[in-house]
Amino acid sequence: MAVEEEGIRVFQSVRIKIGELKNLPSYPGPNKMRDCYCTVNLDQEEVFRTKIVEKSLCPFYGEDFYCEIPRNFRHLSFYIFDRDVFRRDSIMGKVAILKEDLQKYNNRETWFQVQHVDADSEVQGKVHLELRLSEVITDTGVICHKLAARVLECRGLPIVNGQCDPYATVTLLGPTRTESKKTKVRKKTNNPQFDEVFYFEVTKPSSYNKKSHFEIEEDDVDKMEIRVDLWNASNLKFGDEFLGELKIPLKVLRQSSCYEAWFLLQPRDNGKSGKPDDLGSLRLNVVYTEDHVFSSEYYSPLMDLLLKSGDVDGMSPTKILKLSDPSTSSLPVSASAAHVLGEVCREKQEAAIPLVRLFLHFGKIVPLISAIANAEVNRTQDPNTIFRGNSLTSKCIDETMKLAGMHYLQVTLKPIIDEICELHKPCEIDPVKLKDGENLEANKENLKNYVDQIFNVITKSGVSCPTVMCDIFFSLRESAAKRFQGDSDVRFTAVSSFIFLRFFAPAILSPNLFQLSPHHPDPQTSRTLTLISKTIQTLGSLSKSKSASFKETFMAAFYDYFNEQKYADAVKNFLDLISSSGRRDHKSIEQPILLKEGFMIKRAQGRKRFGMKNFKKRWFRLTNHEFTYHKSKADHPLCSIPIENILAVEKVEEESFKMKNMFQVIQPIRTLYIQANNCVEAKEWIDILTKVSQCNKKRLTVYHPSAYLNGHWLCCKATSENAPGCTPCTGGLPANIQLVIDGDRETERIYSLFNIYMSKLEKMQEACGSRSVYDGPEQEEYSSFIIDDPRETYKTLCSIIEAVKMLEEEHAQYKRDKFKKTKYGSQEHPIGDKSFQTYIRQQSAVSTHSI
Repeated sequence: MAVEEEGIRVFQSVRIKIGELKNLPSYPGPNKMRDCYCTVNLDQEEVFRTKIVEKSLCPFYGEDFYCEIPRNFRHLSFYIFDRDVFRRDSIMGKVAILKEDLQKYNNRETWFQVQHVDADSEVQGKVHLELRLSEVITDTGVICHKLAARVLECRGLPIVNGQCDPYATVTLLGPTRTESKKTKVRKKTNNPQFDEVFYFEVTKPSSYNKKSHFEIEEDDVDKMEIRVDLWNASNLKFGDEFLGELKIPLKVLRQSSCYEAWFLLQPRDNGKSGKPDDLGSLRLNVVYTEDHVFSSEYYSPLMDLLLKSGDVDGMSPTKILKLSDPSTSSLPVSASAAHVLGEVCREKQEAAIPLVRLFLHFGKIVPLISAIANAEVNRTQDPNTIFRGNSLTSKCIDETMKLAGMHYLQVTLKPIIDEICELHKPCEIDPVKLKDGENLEANKENLKNYVDQIFNVITKSGVSCPTVMCDIFFSLRESAAKRFQGDSDVRFTAVSSFIFLRFFAPAILSPNLFQLSPHHPDPQTSRTLTLISKTIQTLGSLSKSKSASFKETFMAAFYDYFNEQKYADAVKNFLDLISSSGRRDHKSIEQPILLKEGFMIKRAQGRKRFGMKNFKKRWFRLTNHEFTYHKSKADHPLCSIPIENILAVEKVEEESFKMKNMFQVIQPIRTLYIQANNCVEAKEWIDILTKVSQCNKKRLTVYHPSAYLNGHWLCCKATSENAPGCTPCTGGLPANIQLVIDGDRETERIYSLFNIYMSKLEKMQEACGSRSVYDGPEQEEYSSFIIDDPRETYKTLCSIIEAVKMLEEEHAQYKRDKFKKTKYGSQEHPIGDKSFQTYIRQQSAVSTHSI
C-alpha cells in the first residue's frame, strides 16, 4: 500500500529486532521479579506484541517484526508492560524514536534508555485552526479589538481505552487574565469535525479617536497567547484524558490579521524536573526504509542491465581465455550488474533481497542463481565446503526459499511445531542440565519421537516442494557433479546444504522467523527445538563421520539411534526427488494451506431474518480454499466463505460505523464487515485476501466504500441495497508469486544501494582499468573484488554508474519541485513537524549551494 504524491508512490517499511531488556527496577514485593512484555507502536497504535518473559529483571525476547507502514507517523515507540499476579498489565516505561531520527540507528544494535511514561506526554494527531484579529466599532461608537478563534477539525487523535470522544478547549491567556471556551463533544471518532468559532476581547474598549488603525498596547500583545487543548470525554471518575495542546502567541497576528494552518499537537509542559528514574534499557535493531518510486520508464535502463545478469556464464577464470574466440559469446557472471551489486554491498544480504524479488517478478531467478552458483562452484577447491560461506549465491537461495517455500513449511512443519509448543514434553538429554524429577531415558525417548516425526514428514514431502526451488536444486546438483566428478555424494551434499542446513533446520530452531509460530518459544521449548534442529541438520548432511558433527558427547551418543542405513537412504531419495530435471508440483500441493489466522471483530451479516447486526469477536482463518470464522480457535466454523465467492476486498470508511481499521469482504448476496486490531494488520488481511481471490471470474470493478445503513448507502445515497458500487475497486495483488512483487520498487531499492556504495563502484572501476592496462599482479587495494574479465566488467560498471546518476538527477529534481510546492502549515506538513523542518533546512542548503 503506497502513498501517492503526484505520480510518485511512497512506500514505508520497518524491520525490527527486539533483543533484551536489562536492569529493570525490581518489583516491590518479596520475589522482586517481573513478568514483562514489549509492544511496537506507530505513535500510540499497537502493531505488535512480544511474548511475556516471566520472573526476570533482564528478559530476553529475540523477536523479529517486519511490516509495511500504511500511514504517516511521528514516533516509532516501544512500550514495556509488567503483568502482575492478578493478570493486570501496568505500563513501566517506553522508548520513543522520532521518525526523522530512525536513520541514525539504521541497522545497528543500539541500547535505548527506557523513559518514564507520563499521560501528558502521550500525544499524537493534528488540529486545523483559523485565527482572525479584527477591529470592532460598537453601537456606542467605541472600538475594541476582538480575536476570532475557529477550530475546524482534527486528524489522527489517539484511541483511549478503546474509544475517542474528543472535544477542544480554547483559552486566551494574558498576564492578568484567563478566558476559556469549549466545543461540543464529538462521539466515537478520532477525526472530529468541529467548525466552531469563539470570540475573545483582546483589549478593553476605548474611545473612538478617528485613527486609521486601532493601536494595541505592544507589551500586552507580546505577552498574550491562544491555547487549544484537546480532551477525550471520559465516563471514568478520574476525569477527562488530555490528548495534546498547542500554543500560539498573538504577536504572529501583527503581520497578518488572519492566520490559518494545521498544527501538530504537542505534549503539555507540566513543569516536572529532576533526575528521571532508572527504568533500565532496551536493545533494538531497527531498519526503516522509505522508497520514492517513479513510473516504470525511469527504471528501464537499470532494470534491463540487471535482468541480463542471468544470461551469462558462471565460468572459472581459466575459461575466460576462450572469450578471445569469436565463436564464444558468453561472458562471466562476475561481469554482470547483479554480481557487481553483491561485490560493492557491505553485506551480501543487502543485495540478495531486492535482487531475488526482482528476478522472481520477471521469472528469471533460476538462470541468475544457476550462473552465480556455477561460478562459485568453479572457485571452490574442496567439495566438503561447497556452498558453506555467506556468498551472494547462498543469500539469494536463502531468500528465494523464504519467499517461495513459506507455504511448503506451513504444510510440512507447522502441525508438529504446534504440538511441541503446546505439550511442553521434557526433552533435555544433557545430564548436567536435567531438572529435578526428570528421567534421562524418558527425555531421550521424547526427543527421538519428535525427531522421527519431523524427519518422516520432511523426507515424504518431496512432491510438495515448490517448482522454483526444485529447478534451482537441479542446477546446483549438475554444477557440483561436473566440478567434482570423483565425489559421488557431492550431488547430494550440494542440495542438502540448502534444504536441510539453511531451510528446515533454521525453521525448526526459530519457528517465529518463518511464520510457524507467533512468538519466540519459551526457554524449555526453545531448547527442545535446538536439539531437534541439530539432529535433523546432521541427518540431512550425509557427512561421513556423524559423531564428529557434534561437539557435545551427549549429542553424539543420542545420534546412535539414527545410525541406520534407512535414514541415509530416505535422505538421498528425498534429495533426488526435489532436484530431478523436469519435476513439477504434484497435485497434493492443492491440499488446504493455512495462509493467515487470528482474532478480529466482525459485524453480523444479517443471515437470519430477525436479530441485531451487532459486532462480535471471532477467530478468523484463511486457507487457499476458504475464509472462515469461529467462536474460538478450536471450534468448528460458524461461517465458511469459499475463495471463489469473494468478489472484492476493500477498506470501509471510518464514518460508516465510527470504527477504525475496518474492511469488507464482498460476497454475491451479502457483505462481511470486519475490524482488524490495527492499521498494519488490516493491510495484511486486505492484501492476502485480495491476492487469493484475484483470479475469481466475477470480481467486481466498483464497490461502496461506506455501509448500507438506515435505508441508503452512506457514500452515494442510493436507496437500493443492490445498487452497483460508486467507487472503482483498488488494483489488487496478482495471485502468482512471480507477479506479486513490485519490480519498479525493487529496482528503486537496488538504485539506492548502488548510490550508497558509489565510491566502491568507482574503486571497482579503477581496479578494472588497472588490470586492463597493465595486466600485471593486482594491487592490494583492489584485491577484495572478484573480477574475471576486466574489460567487460568495466563496461558494466560504466552503464551502472550512468543509470544511477540519471535516477539520482530525477530524485533531485523531484525534491526541488516538491520543495517549491510545499506549504508549511498544510495538512501534509503541519506546523511543529520536526522532520519537515529538517527537510526545509536541507533543501535550503542545497538550493543555496546550487546557486
